[in-house]
Amino acid sequence: MRELSGNSFARRIMLGVFLAGLGTAVYVVLSPFLASVAWAAILAYISWPGYMWLCQRLGGRFNIAALLMTLLVAVVLIVPMLGFVVLLQDEFLDGVHQVADRLARGDFHLPDMVLRLPWIGSELQDWLARASADPGGIKVQLQQLLAGFRVETVALLGGVGRNLIKLAFALLTLFFLYRDGKRALGQLREVLADMIGPRIHGYFDAVGNTTRAVLYGIVLTALAQGALAGLGYWAAGVDSPLAMAVFTATIALIPFGTPFVWGSLSVWLYLNGHHAEAIGLFLWGALVVSWVDNLIRPMVISGATRIPFVLVMFGVLGGVAAFGLIGLFMGPLILAVALAVWREWLEDSRAVGRSGL
Repeated sequence: MRELSGNSFARRIMLGVFLAGLGTAVYVVLSPFLASVAWAAILAYISWPGYMWLCQRLGGRFNIAALLMTLLVAVVLIVPMLGFVVLLQDEFLDGVHQVADRLARGDFHLPDMVLRLPWIGSELQDWLARASADPGGIKVQLQQLLAGFRVETVALLGGVGRNLIKLAFALLTLFFLYRDGKRALGQLREVLADMIGPRIHGYFDAVGNTTRAVLYGIVLTALAQGALAGLGYWAAGVDSPLAMAVFTATIALIPFGTPFVWGSLSVWLYLNGHHAEAIGLFLWGALVVSWVDNLIRPMVISGATRIPFVLVMFGVLGGVAAFGLIGLFMGPLILAVALAVWREWLEDSRAVGRSGL
């Protein structure tokens, strides 16, 4: 009996080592594609109701429905990004030319508050005076700036190319998640239920609820901040307020990102002599745009998941720092599952205590 027991223990050890090695090998093979797979899973979860509706309209032809839905997601993702990049480039070049023209005319003056700054104010004014006195030098500096911008654009396009490859893998994965995702998720539930027990279903529910809440919280907050910021830009007379509103909504996906946009525009307006508009835009951003972030996101995320907002904030910020943009979702998801495990342990402990009494 002891020999049989020893053999059984040895087999378990060998099986554990084998599974650990196999899991490590699988991770090494799939690690370059984990971000693409994670984004595909998030996109599939978000758009799943639309995919199911399309399946019903097509009479259960899942392959065609998956292909059409993947193409639709690709168009929704790629076309706005390309348009925004082109628009941002045009706005940047237009701004550079406007600054150069004003310097050449000599009507670019710093406000008194900036001039009174120690060291910095006098240096900036001297530079403006030299630039205004030498229009040819302005042209040379502009050409150098544009040349540097072209170099940065080429580097940016290289990065965009790499990201487009990742996007292609994500879309390819998305197609198979549409077609086979439901069956694969059911198999994963069965395997984890055998390993962990029925409590795994509660963890899956926590993941689903958190994903939905984080998505709605982030997107609704970003849209609301972009719309309100755009209204402020229009009232303050900012050029291309719609483009800047879209840019603000994009930056709003990152926590505490919008102040960098409306704050920079406020400074720019002030430096150009529009003091009332600058102060008004700054107050609008601080008291209205940022306040929306503190209202909508806690209500949606914390209310739907029963997760304290401070934990959601740490999850988002820590997730972005650890995983990049995908961390906007991964950080809160990890903390949500950890909190679900913690609450389940507390409930089990209290149940044991009550039964002991």
